[in-house]
Amino acid sequence: MERTLIKNLEEEKESLIKGHINKIRDTKYMIFIVLEDRSGFIQVSIEKEGNEELTKKIEGVLKDSIMEAKGVMKLSEYVKQGGKEFIPTDINILSYAEASPLEEGANLDTRLDYRWIDLKTEKNQLMLKIQSTLVEGMREYLYSEDFTEIHTPKLIGTASESGSEVFEVSYFDRKAYLAQSPQFYKQMAIVSGLERVFEVAPAFRAENSNTYRHATEYTSFDVEFAYINSYEDVMDLEENLIIAGLTKVKEKYEKEINEIFNTEVIIPTKPFPRIKLQDLYKELHDRYGYEIPTEDIGDMNAETEKLTSKFAVEKYGNEFIFITDYSKTKRPFYHMRDNDKPLGYDLIWRGTEITSGSQREHRYEELRKNAEEKGLTKDVEFYLEFFKSGCPPHGGFAIGVDRLTMLLLGLPSLKETMFVFRGPNRLNP
Repeated sequence: MERTLIKNLEEEKESLIKGHINKIRDTKYMIFIVLEDRSGFIQVSIEKEGNEELTKKIEGVLKDSIMEAKGVMKLSEYVKQGGKEFIPTDINILSYAEASPLEEGANLDTRLDYRWIDLKTEKNQLMLKIQSTLVEGMREYLYSEDFTEIHTPKLIGTASESGSEVFEVSYFDRKAYLAQSPQFYKQMAIVSGLERVFEVAPAFRAENSNTYRHATEYTSFDVEFAYINSYEDVMDLEENLIIAGLTKVKEKYEKEINEIFNTEVIIPTKPFPRIKLQDLYKELHDRYGYEIPTEDIGDMNAETEKLTSKFAVEKYGNEFIFITDYSKTKRPFYHMRDNDKPLGYDLIWRGTEITSGSQREHRYEELRKNAEEKGLTKDVEFYLEFFKSGCPPHGGFAIGVDRLTMLLLGLPSLKETMFVFRGPNRLNP
């Protein structure tokens, strides 16, 4: 008999179900088991009298053991689990679980030590499904806009982007590095004529940052596309991408997000507000008495981002806001410039930066000069070679999937939204 998912059970039809045991309650006359699979859960009810063989099979079985049961589903007004129960004619324990080392109410770091157990909770299962749906919605939008999904190398011969904060690895007889982003390879794809590309893949940052929003390995959703007229085109596309992802999530999980995460999926209106950095500084000063620290002038910091979101909601009624006109000293060399002003932006949502994007410099000589200015010429020689073959005007951005999920669901840390977290002090499991 083929397995039937719990959500697909039909009344009085003999079926085979399989899953892990969420709960066991052994009473004087009955044994009640809550069995769970990827589609949901159901109460398996075993009457002890007349079912001694089944009862014996359950002796000593603990929560999280894997069980299969053959029988029929019946409707019952007395059952809390959706008014349905499963009456088995046979059961088998496929895998016996030991007592869980993870106590209820354990702190986050302890939970991460046993992430495979922690992920079994309804909240974490839902979180990962929501994250998957968010990415699915964004992917679908890009496919509809004629983008091609690519897969770039994560082992590279030279340090990417800034030349710092990279993980060095031994690669046979020479050094290699884990890629900070697919930026150079996205642009190589543009040079090759693909015109519109994206990638969802891991990125690595050797930052010794122990904050709620940083990780040494995370999932990056990268987009690059050609024949733009300005970086405004990049912001326009990102608006559509984010709305597509959030709409997909809202359609599928709005009720569960309200009930389990106690938050709301808000679909933003277009266009997202846009403001120059210096104008933002003035607004934050006039409204909240905030002064940007000297070392952060030309850029943002965590406090600025929080106040920026407050300002965006108060003035524009929008949770999203684009910030433009950063200092060139705070932006990568491959951002195109206009009179030394980088043609790029950051996107802020719910108090946190979720994207850096820009129009890229596509002219070889200008790009070479920018790299020299940052002291990176030797490091990016292979990258500069791309642009000798002719490159159209283009731009792009990257979104951290884990950070986006954290903000969407109102969770306190990336540690909660990553399948397995990697940080300066965590390399296991």
